[in-house]
Amino acid sequence: MSDTPLVKTPESRHRIYFQDCDQLGHLNNARYLDYFLNAREDHTTKHYALNLGQLAREQRAAWVITKHQISYLKPANHADEVLIRTQLIHFDNTSLVVEMQMLDHDGLRLKALLWSEMAFLDLTTGRRADHSDALMDMLEGLDVNEIEYEPDGFDERIRTLRQHFKAQRKRAGQPEE
Repeated sequence: MSDTPLVKTPESRHRIYFQDCDQLGHLNNARYLDYFLNAREDHTTKHYALNLGQLAREQRAAWVITKHQISYLKPANHADEVLIRTQLIHFDNTSLVVEMQMLDHDGLRLKALLWSEMAFLDLTTGRRADHSDALMDMLEGLDVNEIEYEPDGFDERIRTLRQHFKAQRKRAGQPEE
């Protein structure tokens, strides 16, 4: 691994497509997961040179989602450009938790928050597997230590983020809604 620090919270912009919206023009609730997970895959490929398919083939192991916690806070509308941030907020020998935020174009309003819990499974046995030493080193470098992860702390995290973005909007001189 290089000496360059890894980007702990990568972000990317995504356009909300008509085909993904409901009759009100809002992003369909189920499609949020696609946008989040596609963004995370883009982030891991671009920033960590981590190809999940290649990892599965080479190590005969892969992360599988065991639980999602999602909150829809503001609608993402057709043709909106949203900013998606992803970050690792917890890991151990066999699992990890990734937080994914969908924000407005300016990155000042939280539209949705997702926590995805994943288990690392041996693809031949279907049982949990330990992360390799190289993966543990990478995860250690990616873990956002500033976020106090508690399995039951999702609602508190939403409150914290809402306060954070409200303060950012105030500093930017943007009106409250």
